[in-house]
Amino acid sequence: MSRAVSRGADVVVPRRLGTGFRWLLASSWTTNLGDGIAIAAGPLLVASQTDQPFLVALAALMVWAPPLLFGLYAGALTDRLDRRRIVITVDLVRAGVLALLTAFIVTGSVSIALVLVAMFLLGTAEMFADNASQTLLPMIVDREDLAVANSRLQTGFITVNQLAGPPVGAALFAAGAAWPFATQAVLVLLGTVLVSRLVLPRADTSEEPAPVTRVRQDIAEGFGWVRGNAAVRTLVLTIFTFNITFGAAWSVLVLYATERLGLGEIGFGLVTTVGAVGGLLGVASYGWITRHVSLGDLMRIGLVVETLTHLGLALTRSAYVALPIFLVFGAHAFIWGTTSITVRQRAVPSALQGRVGSVNLVGVFGGLVIGSGIGGLLAQHGGLTAPFWFAFVGSAVFVVLIWGQLSHIAHADEAEAPAAV
Repeated sequence: MSRAVSRGADVVVPRRLGTGFRWLLASSWTTNLGDGIAIAAGPLLVASQTDQPFLVALAALMVWAPPLLFGLYAGALTDRLDRRRIVITVDLVRAGVLALLTAFIVTGSVSIALVLVAMFLLGTAEMFADNASQTLLPMIVDREDLAVANSRLQTGFITVNQLAGPPVGAALFAAGAAWPFATQAVLVLLGTVLVSRLVLPRADTSEEPAPVTRVRQDIAEGFGWVRGNAAVRTLVLTIFTFNITFGAAWSVLVLYATERLGLGEIGFGLVTTVGAVGGLLGVASYGWITRHVSLGDLMRIGLVVETLTHLGLALTRSAYVALPIFLVFGAHAFIWGTTSITVRQRAVPSALQGRVGSVNLVGVFGGLVIGSGIGGLLAQHGGLTAPFWFAFVGSAVFVVLIWGQLSHIAHADEAEAPAAV
């Protein structure tokens, strides 16, 4: 029995990835479960405190604002300080905020203002933790194994964050408003203990110490590196642009699903579930795909799939047509996300991982914020399908313009074929 379990563990987490990766993976999956619980519990707590649409929208902004406000600063600190300690410190802060929020709920003294402040603090801490955590992987895993390692991390995100976490969070909230946040605090603390077991390679003391610089100089250096590297520059530009079109369409997804497709509130949850199942299919096929398709071609295929997704959703009124589209899109989102992270981690020097990652993060959330604003205006004046038509046309035009540049993604590091998953 123990041998069978050991063999199963080796399939899920190959031994060649090392003990350090297993600690990092366990920590990631644990904290992702807590974050998945909050996906459902957070909005439910906000709705229990207010029915004003402005305050409900403000709660979402509290989660989205930190990467735009502090993302570049977080990247600079990640490259200056001990990355493992950053993750540990901010996760302890997160656990403390969750414990205080739980105490306020239990004592009946919670308010919408306190909830908004808590969401902003939690979003800020999570952003610092995520930025630093992404830079740990290239430090402990060989370059040729990054695709495999990232796929395992994404598997946990899909299964525990997207599939398991939200229904658990909703059930815990129904049992008592404080339960999901107390549970998340415990999970974050457990994730902190797990990542504390990670041992990073020692710095090369033979190199001369880096000159003392200001944070602004560090941030500028990160931007400069992105501008000068064709592969990563193309990635950031693509992610920013496609998040504008994606954000426009997905900003009205709940109305599109409930009104145009007639799925209702429960059916809307099915959209997320179907997308997550598509992600799991992407997990299962990722090893085969990366052995037979170059990273540059994967990017091209992914952009075409996303463009056609918007077109298909703009044309259909049938849930039976839309749900398979969401399934394919879920697989694409996983494959695209894993590939883009792998490309960046292979290309970026270790000393710049935090800053370049933060530039990418600003592109991600900047595109989403701009796209959401555009989508809301288009839907209000042109109907629910207007954002999807905008997303299709905008994506198609950008694909044509960027097509040749995507060859940069097949950079020299890709010469080493990814190992089998």
